[in-house]
Amino acid sequence: MKNLKRRLQNGETLHGCWLNTGSSLTAEIVGLAGFDWVLIDLEHGAGSEKDVLYQLQALEHTPTAAIVRVESSESQRIHRVLDMGAEGVMCPKILNPEGAKKLVQGLHYPPFGGRGVAKMVRATGFGQHFQEYYNNSRDNILGIAQIETVEVLNHLDAVANTDGVDVLFIGPADLSMELGIFGQLDHPRFREAVKETCEAARKAAKAVGVLFFNTNEYHAYHELGIRFIACGSDATFVAEGAREMAKKLHELRPS
Repeated sequence: MKNLKRRLQNGETLHGCWLNTGSSLTAEIVGLAGFDWVLIDLEHGAGSEKDVLYQLQALEHTPTAAIVRVESSESQRIHRVLDMGAEGVMCPKILNPEGAKKLVQGLHYPPFGGRGVAKMVRATGFGQHFQEYYNNSRDNILGIAQIETVEVLNHLDAVANTDGVDVLFIGPADLSMELGIFGQLDHPRFREAVKETCEAARKAAKAVGVLFFNTNEYHAYHELGIRFIACGSDATFVAEGAREMAKKLHELRPS
């Protein structure tokens, strides 16, 4: 484990990005680039659970911590990526405190949750370090609830106060879509939702996260108290780099 949860609790600002190509090679490249964490995306990404395993293995020797976004809060989905060695789990579309509790149930072993026990898994060194992993799992595993629906805005305090939810992560695309103002991130309704999320997290001593693709947005979010910041993805890095190189070569081509 790479102390991601402890660093966040200590008030550090942690930088990350998305991995959505399903590639272990881009995972390794990004892991060596200097990010604090990356998120392997099973909800919208191109990879499968098998690809998650390869990406976790590729990230193992880098300084970057690996989080996985699962498709739902079903416990089996959460158990599986944790057993593979994920250091945290993000769950999309948490609607209410019941959904937040369901996420936490999948994250932790009894008596704190309902995670199934399997010793011979990658996370425990295939049984060699199970007791150590078990003893430290509550302190190490990061629970991230996505705030991206209108419904959850009515339950922010309860979700933030759920023991085991460490980060309220704002999904700008889905949240603005639900608010009927898709992509209008300067709209008063969206800005108010972000402020309400930050206030609920502050009162509960939890962190707030957000994903954006333009670094010009960084300071506005940071000034609101957001400390778990993601910008870009492996797919955008490749696409932007490719387009830029093609453009440069086009400009250099003799007429």
